[in-house]
Amino acid sequence: MLKWALIFLVISLIAGGLGFTGVSAATGKIAKILFAIFLILFVIFLIMALMGGAAIA
Repeated sequence: MLKWALIFLVISLIAGGLGFTGVSAATGKIAKILFAIFLILFVIFLIMALMGGAAIA
């Protein structure tokens, strides 16, 4: 998911540099949403791993 967020970020930057502001805004928004989903899932899995490690020890 992080890979797709970075791909959309690069597309957004290239489109913005070429003057396609509508495409740049849309892909930038998609990149932000994907990155937010990635962060949320990362935090959830990190907490689950820490809790699971504490239960084993």
